[in-house]
Amino acid sequence: MKKKQLVTIKGTKSGLSFHLNDNCSYDELKRELQSRLNESSNMHENKQDIHVNVELGNRYVTDDQKIELTELIQTKKNLSVYAIKSNIITRQEAEKWAEEKEIVSVTSIIRSGQILKVPGDLLLIGDVNPGGKVIAGGNIFIMGKLKGIAHAGFNGNDRAIVAASVMRPTQLRISSLITRAPDKYPDAEKREMECAYVDNSVIMIDRLQVLTQVRPNLTNLEGGH
Repeated sequence: MKKKQLVTIKGTKSGLSFHLNDNCSYDELKRELQSRLNESSNMHENKQDIHVNVELGNRYVTDDQKIELTELIQTKKNLSVYAIKSNIITRQEAEKWAEEKEIVSVTSIIRSGQILKVPGDLLLIGDVNPGGKVIAGGNIFIMGKLKGIAHAGFNGNDRAIVAASVMRPTQLRISSLITRAPDKYPDAEKREMECAYVDNSVIMIDRLQVLTQVRPNLTNLEGGH
């Protein structure tokens, strides 16, 4: 009877995908992985770096085991582990994911010196005064005047947006990008909501209506992840 393969290596557009069997012991898996790496003729060390995605299926591994698998694969000096993915997460990870998907609704005025920070999306019913700051892992929606600082997607989500009834920030940040306020705003305040979003690594400010084109999935209220 043919022995079941515990490690399957497939080529992808971006590099290689390692599919690791989730019905054997971790030690068995590690031995087979080592054997496959030793015998493989498609991973010679004179090739340029190859990205590797590791698929664990329904297997949970600890952080130490992830490091161990990464180091084992990268003994082939041209292989670079890009991601290790599992269908199984811990309760703590699940709770964090839920927090980042949550929409936090706050009715308040954020005054100078105050900071409001949430892990997911923020819906603020009120103003952000100069010197005030709002920070969100996801999107920021302000039903009022933004005259302070807003930082959306603080954990690296450059798909996040900032929207406000009156957009007059002293500073806007989305992910790691920053834009300063103009030296002078027009005297008359606009009466339509505006939004800020990232396009080609630049923060753009436009009418709220453009979001249907630039962020068509926003109706799902994607959180910060």
